[in-house]
Amino acid sequence: MELDSRAVSFERLLSEESTFSANSEFTLEEYQTDIYEQLPSSQKRLQHKDQSPETEAYWNPNQPLKTLPLCLQEKRNIWERQHIERHTIGYWASWKRSQETARRRLRENSGRVVSGLLLWKATLHNIEGRFGAGVKAYFVFLRYLLFLNFLNCAIIGSSVMSPSLYNRTINITTNWNVSLFLDVFLGSGFMEDTPVFYGFYKNVSFGTKCLNTAFFFFLGMLILLLLNLIMIVRRTVVGYKHTWLTGINFNANMSYKVFCGWDFCIREPEAAILKRSLIRNELKMDLEEQRFRQKVLGRSLKQWVLLHILRVILNFVVLVLLGSSFYLIYFSTTELKQYMPKNLHWTLELLVSYRSPITITIVNSVMPHIFSSVTVYEDYSLSTQLNVTLVRSIVLKLGSLAMYIFFLKGNESNKGSSKCAETEFGKEMYKLMIFHALATFCSTFLVAYPRKLLVENCLSSNFLKKLGKQQFVIPLKVLDLVYSQTVTWMGVFYCPLLPAISILKLLAIFYISKFNLVRCCDPAKKMFRTASSSVLFNFLLLLGLIMSAVTLGVNIIRDVPGKCGPFPGNESVHIVASNCVNTLPPAAKESLRYITSEAFAYTLILTEIIILTFYMSRGRANKKAMERLRDMLVMCSSDKRYLVKHHATLLRKQKKKIKRSQKVVPQQ
Repeated sequence: MELDSRAVSFERLLSEESTFSANSEFTLEEYQTDIYEQLPSSQKRLQHKDQSPETEAYWNPNQPLKTLPLCLQEKRNIWERQHIERHTIGYWASWKRSQETARRRLRENSGRVVSGLLLWKATLHNIEGRFGAGVKAYFVFLRYLLFLNFLNCAIIGSSVMSPSLYNRTINITTNWNVSLFLDVFLGSGFMEDTPVFYGFYKNVSFGTKCLNTAFFFFLGMLILLLLNLIMIVRRTVVGYKHTWLTGINFNANMSYKVFCGWDFCIREPEAAILKRSLIRNELKMDLEEQRFRQKVLGRSLKQWVLLHILRVILNFVVLVLLGSSFYLIYFSTTELKQYMPKNLHWTLELLVSYRSPITITIVNSVMPHIFSSVTVYEDYSLSTQLNVTLVRSIVLKLGSLAMYIFFLKGNESNKGSSKCAETEFGKEMYKLMIFHALATFCSTFLVAYPRKLLVENCLSSNFLKKLGKQQFVIPLKVLDLVYSQTVTWMGVFYCPLLPAISILKLLAIFYISKFNLVRCCDPAKKMFRTASSSVLFNFLLLLGLIMSAVTLGVNIIRDVPGKCGPFPGNESVHIVASNCVNTLPPAAKESLRYITSEAFAYTLILTEIIILTFYMSRGRANKKAMERLRDMLVMCSSDKRYLVKHHATLLRKQKKKIKRSQKVVPQQ
């Protein structure tokens, strides 16, 4: 074809009407050479050079040109300079540069291969296409917890289970009856003699005081918590850095949401209608917040006083609800069993044993909805209402777990029974994990799915129309995952196979949540602005890990003599670690003493200050780079406007000249 046969050049960018003859006032050579000097960006660059001359910026020769924040002409100049330098540099520098380029490409290809091997990649892409990136963030967070528990299982299998199983075998002889069913759900009976619980592991020495199962047990748990802490802190910091860089002096205005708010991953018409309604709801929320700001500015002193009094009263009501929830957990944990008769049927016995998990699950399911109703009367903005409800739900979930552990430990210390207290505590964490999975299953297949069938089939009922389908609220769903992972960390010392149970549970939750999302739920009516960012949820996960580590540290510091496990009698964790340190060479002893001394603490604090200073300086540099890029975008738009205006001016002059020439020809 004629179009394909012509060479591609910058002359092709000009229309046929914009070509100029040799006698024109503005020739093509002048247009190509002088137009770059007349651009607003070039004029501004010349002004900066005249005011404050600076040296020319350097670039990394191995960095791809497409990643440089430069315009096309500057990239072309850099490419020409690189091409000239290839003929002037030596053999060693050329080989070094080629090797660095090869390593960069190898890293990029390896990253693509690893991303292609990720679990549920096609499924998550389908979910993102149908429901958007916000819902996908929940499932990505679930997958991250799954990989984290896989890592925990590898640590426990290598450092905790392998030494204990080296000289020991598992003998389980049971009959399939009701007792076996109760043992599986309660963790009693034959389950106590399995690697699931703390009482299975014994202190066996392998020749020295450092090579024993007790030290390996403690070392494995310490590595598990430290590695989880490093990974979660890194994920939180990376997410916060991304949010901070993209959110500097950035206000999401109406034009951005109208022209850039569409999710182009959506493929189905129903999902497109859903996304359109979400954008409309978000615009309504912005307008509502603007009206709310105007309303706040117009409040009188009397209205402010009455509003603050109302908020104080409602906050007091929230505290009463939290206190009632904690008392209900206390009553179900310590007092309720006293009123239960003995020799119950096995079903009632199972319910009595699960009284505390049932109470905690009901409280965590009902109270967030009450908190959401209370915040409506506090006269906050819509986004503030969601954040306040979320914070209160966080306090409820983590606080209920902390209160339950506190009451449970106090109950065990008052009992003084002959049973293994550590194994009993592991059983409670095991039951919390099992019942949370059962509650997720029942809420989907016994509540959400029948509700969906009633709403779709009983169209004449006004009550069912107002009730509607269950909503898939992303923040509360993620809080459930944070609660589940906190239970895993809380009980991993007393139930070492709890991460393996958590893997099975997360796999089940993934497919149950997918079914719930696709078949049973409607999208949430209230928008959550940080749904696409996992910084807040990673911070909550970090908070749960810190709470678990503090609980475990308090239990270890108490040094209560145990009756079972790898630390029986007076062989506490501190004594086992001290005996191992005493057998080390003098240099290793001095190193460990220095690490635990105040001098090392001061050195560590000074190092942290230097690192924080470095990152703060780097953050300021990134902020300046973001400002320069933002100015560059503004200048690019100015250049485009200038080029369009200049091109239109040239076209008008050319048309006028053609008309004058046409008038002159007939006269001749």
